[in-house]
Amino acid sequence: MLFDIYVICLLFVVGILTGMVSVIIGLKGPLKIKEYFNCCDNCNNIYKWYELIPIVSFFISRGECHYCKKELSMMYPVLEIISGMLFSFSYMIYGFSYEMMIMIILTILSLIIYVSDFKYYVILDGPLFLFSIIILAMKFTVFGFETFLISFCSGILIFIFMMIIRYIGNRIFKQESLGGGDIKLSMLFGFMLGIRLSIVSLVIGSFLAFPCAVYYSLTDKSREIPFGPFLVTGLYLVFVFMEPINSFLSIIFK
Repeated sequence: MLFDIYVICLLFVVGILTGMVSVIIGLKGPLKIKEYFNCCDNCNNIYKWYELIPIVSFFISRGECHYCKKELSMMYPVLEIISGMLFSFSYMIYGFSYEMMIMIILTILSLIIYVSDFKYYVILDGPLFLFSIIILAMKFTVFGFETFLISFCSGILIFIFMMIIRYIGNRIFKQESLGGGDIKLSMLFGFMLGIRLSIVSLVIGSFLAFPCAVYYSLTDKSREIPFGPFLVTGLYLVFVFMEPINSFLSIIFK
């Protein structure tokens, strides 16, 4: 019991630190800033290490940049706390396991996509490529070559399926209907979940995005829909509730 509490607290701290890095990558990665990730977005002054302590630094500085006094977004401490909680929950739900590691990967990836896609309408290729390699390597290590091959082929098939959807959508709406980042993200779905659960994830993500699409169509038709956050939320939900979803699908398609 004491060991579990220690691990949960440790993962919470690691999750907060990882959340801070994920938010910075999501904010500055699309701008292709190679250095000075630890600088203010407004005045570009470089923060000292003690000014980068997650959550604590934000409240000590009263939510302002130490140099230019620009108000900082509450997004920073909120996402850092959420990241820490999800890291801890991954152990509470799965213990030390393959599923725990996948949930941690999903948490990191989700934070990056939420920030980058909502702010810039961009899903970074680097994190998608890195986590795809990690997931496939874990599949091979934990489950063997056959599962690895099935997962790899599932990802490719989902990618092709989404490319077809994009082609049809472009023809119907006479404009870009699906971003390249969304299609690459869907390939990771296949790597992680296989074809059947990937389709379920895409459907759930689409339903989650539907109210946003209706709102934009009524208020600002020229505005794009950041589809990535909804897709990755669908992926997260399907992964966490994989067993009941599989049981339901087995009954439906029996």
